[in-house]
Amino acid sequence: MSMQNAIDWPERHLPGTGDNFVSNEVVVRGLTAGAVWRHLVDTSAWESYYDNVAGISFPDGGGPELSGGLAFRFGTFGFPPLDALVVEHQAPAEGVPGRLSWTAKQDGSPEERLDVLHARPVEDLPGGRVRILTQETRIGRPAAEPARQIPNPMLNGHQAWLDGLVRAAAGKERS
Repeated sequence: MSMQNAIDWPERHLPGTGDNFVSNEVVVRGLTAGAVWRHLVDTSAWESYYDNVAGISFPDGGGPELSGGLAFRFGTFGFPPLDALVVEHQAPAEGVPGRLSWTAKQDGSPEERLDVLHARPVEDLPGGRVRILTQETRIGRPAAEPARQIPNPMLNGHQAWLDGLVRAAAGKERS
């Protein structure tokens, strides 16, 4: 059974209520949610398959594997490093999708403030397929300008992350 609505959205970050919301999804054959999950939660692998992330650190210790309640920092989309916190972490299991989400914040002036919720369910589907969904809501002026661009750079960036994640989980090199 597919859990198409597997993201628990806090009211503040409900899709369509922020300044920028994007949704990307891939369904591929020949991978498992477990294989994808290993590459998704291991931040030491991110830069090997996704060009739009850098400077990953763990200010309170821990890492490089994400876990519930873990604080981390990373740079993306040209922002200074964002302060992130894993708010949901459930590894996939038989009949249960993996669920990972984090908040990310940037403080400062109204022109600089950013509040993000990034969610990623990963689930096995019948027929040896896996579904990977990435959805993100951004609130703040730094999110509003990219939302007006066509194509939305956040949409393209997240698609590149999904494509790289699939390649990494399949053991393929970058193209």
